[in-house]
Amino acid sequence: MMRDVVIHPIDVLLKKRDGEELSTAEIEFVVGAVVRGNAREDSGETAGAVGETISDAQIGAFLMAVFERGLSLRELGDLTRAMRFSGETFDASVLETFTLDKHSTGGVGDKSSLLIAPVWAAAGMDGGSSVSVPMISGRSLGHTGGTLDKLETIPGFDSQLSLARMGEVLRECHAALVGQTPRLVPADRILYGMRDHTGTVESPFLICASIMSKKLAEDLRGLVLDVKVGSGAFMPTLERSKFLAELMVSTGESAGTKTVALLTAMDEPLGRFSGNWVEVWECVDIMQGRRHSMSADLIELSNALSGWGLFLAGRAESPEDGTALADEILRSGAAYAAWLRIVAAQGGDTSVFEDPAAFHKPKAMRVLRASRDGFLAGMDCKEIGWAVQRLGAGRARPGDPVSAHAGIESHAKIGDRVEAGQALFTLFSEDEALLEEPYRMLGGTVRIADHRPERQSLLREVVKAG
Repeated sequence: MMRDVVIHPIDVLLKKRDGEELSTAEIEFVVGAVVRGNAREDSGETAGAVGETISDAQIGAFLMAVFERGLSLRELGDLTRAMRFSGETFDASVLETFTLDKHSTGGVGDKSSLLIAPVWAAAGMDGGSSVSVPMISGRSLGHTGGTLDKLETIPGFDSQLSLARMGEVLRECHAALVGQTPRLVPADRILYGMRDHTGTVESPFLICASIMSKKLAEDLRGLVLDVKVGSGAFMPTLERSKFLAELMVSTGESAGTKTVALLTAMDEPLGRFSGNWVEVWECVDIMQGRRHSMSADLIELSNALSGWGLFLAGRAESPEDGTALADEILRSGAAYAAWLRIVAAQGGDTSVFEDPAAFHKPKAMRVLRASRDGFLAGMDCKEIGWAVQRLGAGRARPGDPVSAHAGIESHAKIGDRVEAGQALFTLFSEDEALLEEPYRMLGGTVRIADHRPERQSLLREVVKAG
């Protein structure tokens, strides 16, 4: 009789360090040992036997070996699958709908989820091929904003729903906007924290496994990815952004989820506002029919992403038809009606949307003005994001508190003609002492030139299967 083969962590580490391909069993061992070790730590139990646990040092070595050597598509699929099923998962079969979600790799002022989810939910309520949106989102970290932080500026809004309650909201509203539960993909929560401490955050393979394990745990039939390109993007070059997009599309399709990725520009803040409540305010304005000129790029992006989702779900004959349908849903007020239902179902006070501008109550403001006549030629968008973070709207470390009312308003887009003394940014904070450094950061990164720069397309490329 054959005995079970004991897998030793050091053997797995050496194998990947030397560039060899790991087996499915070896990858499953690593992920399983990570979760078991963390569970023992939480309960105060002692370490398990050989073949059951892996030390923090060995986890760090594994992550660095993957960072240096990469993964084959088969290894990446195995890692994503093992992480996906490392805890509880959502069973969407009871909904009997096309489950659809969207993910962004992060940016500045990127609030498109707050428009896309209501658009898709409205489409789901409108008969035809029904759509449900189990949107599990994250919090801000570093220079990028987080959807949960924005939603939680709505009084009473509960983003920490159990999977059972999320299912109830989906049946009622066709969308739920929630955070990751402690038992959903626990391997990712542990490995994400370790990546931050081991200098392996930027690995496209680890990024892909992290994102896709959480999204696939939602039991999705369709997924639209917004992969940012430009100075405010997480990946520094178009080539690396495209490579990450290709990995995620391949991983999603291999798991049976229709997946498409759009490479989109992040060279300046998206839309009019960057922060937390101010971004909710901007989206509510759009859903109520007030379209500020500074929100045109946000609307364009949201409609494009929504359009692809409606196409994947069979609600449109082409992505272009889907884009037109998304804009129609926004303009008709159907998305706003869906938004009100979602917020109310999750305990939020919808009365604040009657006058969202009045709910914005920063304690300190300062205006950055153009130093001369010319054209707004460019900026380091990541620096803009850090300025927003230091105003109090973001966090440097997980768990840091964030301000509801800190942020910036943009008054011009790249390529616009500006005059000396014209407002470029208005800074908001709940602490006047926090204004000075972000003001200097914004002033130092904005470039004004004599000639209008060439305008870049918001949508750079579409990555899809086949």
